[in-house]
Amino acid sequence: MKGYPEEYYRFFIHFNEGDFYTCHDLLEEIWMTDKSNVFLKGLLQMCVALYHYSYGNLKGARSMMLAGRQYIQPYRPRCWGLDLELVHSFMENCLLIIPQVPDSIPYEKTDKLPELPLLFLYLE
Repeated sequence: MKGYPEEYYRFFIHFNEGDFYTCHDLLEEIWMTDKSNVFLKGLLQMCVALYHYSYGNLKGARSMMLAGRQYIQPYRPRCWGLDLELVHSFMENCLLIIPQVPDSIPYEKTDKLPELPLLFLYLE
């Protein structure tokens, strides 16, 4: 089995726990060592989008999810042991659900936002 950076393995654990802020930090550590790897940048931006959504920054969630989706395209269907068809489908579904307006809502009202689909990531 190919060895990946330790942060990548930890990313799966935190993602499946819904800790998207930590996911961003872990992926950024790897990406900073190889900025040409836009696969990682795509995953990173997906995590940022989910984090933005969790506190009501809808504009940020939309823009980061769109960017993340674009970055993973050349790497489909699989990269680094990850099923990117599953990730792409998740991103598409999120983009259909994230409200187009307003740009943000107060944190106290985030419980009224539509629920995004669940995605559990596994290393193949």
